[in-house]
Amino acid sequence: MKFPACLLLSCLAWLPAVHAGESAEDVPMYAVSLVGSPYRLGGDSPETGLDCSGFVGHVFRQIAGLVLPRDTRALSEATQVLESAELRPGDLVFFNTLNRAYSHVGIYLGDRRFVHATSSRTGRVMVSSLDERYWRERFDGARRVATTGIDHLAMAPAQ
Repeated sequence: MKFPACLLLSCLAWLPAVHAGESAEDVPMYAVSLVGSPYRLGGDSPETGLDCSGFVGHVFRQIAGLVLPRDTRALSEATQVLESAELRPGDLVFFNTLNRAYSHVGIYLGDRRFVHATSSRTGRVMVSSLDERYWRERFDGARRVATTGIDHLAMAPAQ
């Protein structure tokens, strides 16, 4: 399902400014504000480009002050497993897009939608639906980033 740019921009106009250190509930709002940012393999900056794990890392660093693991497999191992029914905005959704588990990640928005840095083919951060055939067939599960009481060495507060 594609979202018209004018609809997305009108939604963004109602979002408050988000700054580092605000609550984890602001994760999906900030993530959506990055829609349209360029894709770049290995990228972790909206100005120069983001890949999927760089996108997730950038969002959580800016909003929750967390430094997450840089690759999708390590990210899946450092986060809490969820059942699909437990998904809430700000959780992570993982996909098998390269014939290996947890090779793609996005941030869940609610209403079965997620935002992600797609690929060099599409070239940008975008919103997609878990119900689209491509994503439904490749869904690997959901995880939650613990934003308080972090006890995993792979995640640390941003300096």
